[in-house]
Amino acid sequence: MSAAAVSQQVRALEERLGAALFERHAHAVRLTDQGRAYLPGIQQALLTLQSTTEGLFGPARAQPLYVQAVLLFAHGVLARGYADFTSAHPGIMLNLTTGNMPYDFTVGVSDLRIVHGDPTPFRGDSDRLLDEVLYPVAPPDVAEQIRTPSDLLGHALIEVNSHRAGWPMIFEALGQPAAVPRMIFTDTTLMAFGLARAGAGIALARAPVSDLAMSEAGLVPCLPDLSVEGREAYHLIYPDRAALRPSARAFRTWLMDMCERL
Repeated sequence: MSAAAVSQQVRALEERLGAALFERHAHAVRLTDQGRAYLPGIQQALLTLQSTTEGLFGPARAQPLYVQAVLLFAHGVLARGYADFTSAHPGIMLNLTTGNMPYDFTVGVSDLRIVHGDPTPFRGDSDRLLDEVLYPVAPPDVAEQIRTPSDLLGHALIEVNSHRAGWPMIFEALGQPAAVPRMIFTDTTLMAFGLARAGAGIALARAPVSDLAMSEAGLVPCLPDLSVEGREAYHLIYPDRAALRPSARAFRTWLMDMCERL
């Protein structure tokens, strides 16, 4: 296209949006603030369009599979198994996205979803994948200071407020009051581990899904004999088992085998 044609298309876009995307000068154009804010989304959309088009209609003709998962599960299970799955199924183009809160799993397009907690609000069919075990973790120098359960009260305790199971269950198992002097609240275990690594307090591991993140953060168990069964599990959900596409059936089989090994 000629420069004039491009300019005409850009002006038409600006008129449609009701906003200027470029500042025009005698010998140059520059993005406006709104143009700079708009650019990353446009770049991502074009990359997605390109990769999907090449996967569906290119020489490989890979079959796309869209999987949405809770962030901690995606990090601790799917990321480390991604290469194994894609090498075993080269004809499947696996697209992973993450969420954290229940609302995150009501938007977007996906063949399969991996959620934490009760799967019934999502309807359809589901498979129970993994339960969790909770125990306190901290950097090694802090963990060495925790010799008895009461020593935990000398530190800030980091709670993930998106989970039903947390520190109150730990103190219930210990037979101690649930009230603690200092609490720090966050919304993900990954953030809780980051805070613990920085010395902000003691976090709760949620094994086995959090094992990788705990290792990466350099955290260790505070009281090796202290652990509590969680109240929630991870579930794979989908509208109808009989209607799953071949790529989704292959992923379901692989994932359930991997979770069984974990």
